[in-house]
Amino acid sequence: MNEAYMSHAAVFLINAVAGIFMVLLLVRLILQLVRADFHNPVSQFVVKITNPALKPLRRVIPGWGGVDLASIVLLLAVQMLALFLIFMAMGTKTTLASLFVLSIGELLNLVFNFFMITILFQVILSWIGPGTYHPVTALLYSVNDMLLRPAQRVIPPISGIDLSPLVVLIVIQLLKILAVSPIMDLGRSLA
Repeated sequence: MNEAYMSHAAVFLINAVAGIFMVLLLVRLILQLVRADFHNPVSQFVVKITNPALKPLRRVIPGWGGVDLASIVLLLAVQMLALFLIFMAMGTKTTLASLFVLSIGELLNLVFNFFMITILFQVILSWIGPGTYHPVTALLYSVNDMLLRPAQRVIPPISGIDLSPLVVLIVIQLLKILAVSPIMDLGRSLA
C-alpha cells in the first residue's frame, strides 16, 4: 500500500479523534462560562465524557475567576499533541514554538466555528419548531445568548425577523480572517 495513503489515513484518524474530544471539552468550558443548566441531559453527557481527563488535571490546575483553567490547558495540550502527531505522520519537522502558536490558532478557529454552527442550528430550530422545548435548544440559547444579545440591542427585529444572527456570523467570519489567519501564518513561519 502506498505510504501517502497511510499518512493521510493517520491524519484523518488523528483529526477525528482529537477533534471530537476537543469539541466536547470546548462545549463543557463554554457551558461552565455561561452557567448553563447542568441538569440538562446533554450537559450531563458532556460532563461524563470529559470527567476522566479533567478530574486529575483539576487537582493540579485550579480554576481562576470562574474560568476552568484545567479545560483550557487540556484543550491546548490535546491540540498540540494532535498537531505533533500529524506532522510526524506527514514526515514534516516542526518546532515547539510553531506547535504552540498553531495550536492557539486552531483552538481560536474551533471556538469561532463552534459558535457559527450553534448559531446556525439555533436559527434553523427557531424556524422549524418555534416555542418547542428540547434539551439541545435550551443549551443553544444559553450558549449563544452572550453573542446574540448585544447584537439584538443594536439591531432590533425588523417586521418580526431577527437579523442579529446574521450580524454575529459576519463578525465571527471577520474575526477568523483578521485574527486566526495571521496567527496561523506566524505558526507556519516558526516551523
